[in-house]
Amino acid sequence: MSNRSSITQFLLLAFADTRELQLLHFWLFLGIYLAALLGNGLIITAVAWDHHLHTPMYFFLLNLSVLDLGSISTTLPKSMASSLWDTRTISSSGCASQLFFFFFFFFMSAEYFLLTVMAYDRYVAICKPLHYGTLLGSRACVHMAAAAWGSGFLTALLHTANTFSLPLCQGNAIYQFFCEIPQILKLSCSHAYLREVGLLVLTVYLLFGCFVFIVVSYVQIFRAVLRIPSEQGRHKAFSTCLPHLAVVSLLVSTAVFAHLKPPFLSSPSLDLVTAVLYSVVPPAVNPFIYSMRNQQLKDAVWKLITGCFQKH
Repeated sequence: MSNRSSITQFLLLAFADTRELQLLHFWLFLGIYLAALLGNGLIITAVAWDHHLHTPMYFFLLNLSVLDLGSISTTLPKSMASSLWDTRTISSSGCASQLFFFFFFFFMSAEYFLLTVMAYDRYVAICKPLHYGTLLGSRACVHMAAAAWGSGFLTALLHTANTFSLPLCQGNAIYQFFCEIPQILKLSCSHAYLREVGLLVLTVYLLFGCFVFIVVSYVQIFRAVLRIPSEQGRHKAFSTCLPHLAVVSLLVSTAVFAHLKPPFLSSPSLDLVTAVLYSVVPPAVNPFIYSMRNQQLKDAVWKLITGCFQKH
């Protein structure tokens, strides 16, 4: 019986076997990655550069864009390199690092906690506008963002250390294009894996509590918005809430479908597609969701772009 210490590398699931499809996968993922870098990079730069956007809502949006960049940079470059160089291997330390950073940046940890904080921001802005400056001062915003990052770090560290302490004796093939906990648990030959399952269940309960908080917040928000007498006021309030709600819905729906779909629907090909949906699509489309209905953000991005062209 071998354990993890004797495993120096893992084999990731390839997207395609033929060279033509491998190159197609590379160029497709490269386009998605560049779009994510451009979109999130523009939001980060615009929020940092334009003093009109130095408000709690945009401060949290900047943090979300940083998390999105970290998330997609954890999985796509390695997958693109594997297709370009026709290799499936990833070192044991590389797999552990990928699992840690993916769990930290995205998989229902720091990003989910940050989205919960952003729901609280919208709740206070619409339901308690007179207390907005008090409840969401600069120090409070920094503390809440730090709590989201810290919670994500501790969650990722705990799950990564626990997962890679398990003895593995079921080979080294991971049926996914990146390292993730459920796939590594399948390689375990010890009942100790139930310890990690228990931690995952505990994490899910915590995140379900965050989800309930978001839902309750939006029930209160929509009740308050519907009481606004002017149509213009209602439209402005909705325009600041709907992008956040769309991002939360996209994240939750793709992650739930990927991990809670019925067993009879599970197959390596479908698992691969659903993994792309929840790990690649949200970080890539979040910037466009937020900028689509936000005129202030669009104006800041446009000023940034035109300013760069005028300098050259």
